[in-house]
Amino acid sequence: MSAPEVDESLPVVARRHPDWWITGVIALGFAVLLISALASNEKLDWEVFAKYIVAAPILQGLVVTIQLTLISMLLAVTIGFLMASMAQSANPVLRAIAKGYIGFFRGLPLLVLLLVTFNLALFVPEFGISIPGVIDASIDTNDLISGFTASIIGLALHESAFMAEIVRGGVLAVPAGQLEAAQSVGMTRWQAIRTIVYPQAIRVIIPATGNQFIMLLKASSMVAVIGGGDLLTRAQQIYGQNFKVIPLLLVVSFWYLVLVGVATFGQSILEKRLARGAKAKPIATPEVVA
Repeated sequence: MSAPEVDESLPVVARRHPDWWITGVIALGFAVLLISALASNEKLDWEVFAKYIVAAPILQGLVVTIQLTLISMLLAVTIGFLMASMAQSANPVLRAIAKGYIGFFRGLPLLVLLLVTFNLALFVPEFGISIPGVIDASIDTNDLISGFTASIIGLALHESAFMAEIVRGGVLAVPAGQLEAAQSVGMTRWQAIRTIVYPQAIRVIIPATGNQFIMLLKASSMVAVIGGGDLLTRAQQIYGQNFKVIPLLLVVSFWYLVLVGVATFGQSILEKRLARGAKAKPIATPEVVA
């Protein structure tokens, strides 16, 4: 059955959508009302907001927040790849260790983990090694674990468990035949995973990792309970003195929105580049010679 003929002489008229304009006008009206209400609310103290938005203590806390997020994410990705590799290992002991690690740190609330790491000295007074007649070195835990280091340890351990699952999901997204084909031409299992599976899995891992990074960025505000020196910690120190709670929380909210916006923009650029790379340079897979 042949397709119906199209009369090209007929004019093409774009479909009109008046409902789109109506929806836009309503949304704009609500936005104007909301902005007007916030701007005219004297209790929000916008003068205090403007005073502290770029104040030195706030900017110092902003830098610490960025440092906490980047360092913790780097450690989490490293540990996550290690645990995911162990979980895919043929060694049952390594698989059991990886599953135990992931299950423990996924199940432990982040706030509890931060409190435990900060109070580590209560049950581990010192770290060191002692071999009679050879070496006797130790360091006090209170000197080693500050609010900043405890924050990094807690955030990294918590995030690494989720990263391990993300990496494992990315590996499982690659067809099993890829691994079998690589091993059939003489590659070891680790060589096949490193050179064949991981380069393909990374396209699945990156978007989820970007989301986890944003979640970690926001979760870093929890370190305020142990005095991690982050953005919220500095704001709490200020409003503890001047009692301007709401304006300082608005300052914190503003900077978190900026950081999340920048991270989201960077994630979108990275995903687009990976998508272009996938079309331009398909990953070669080993051929099995009959």
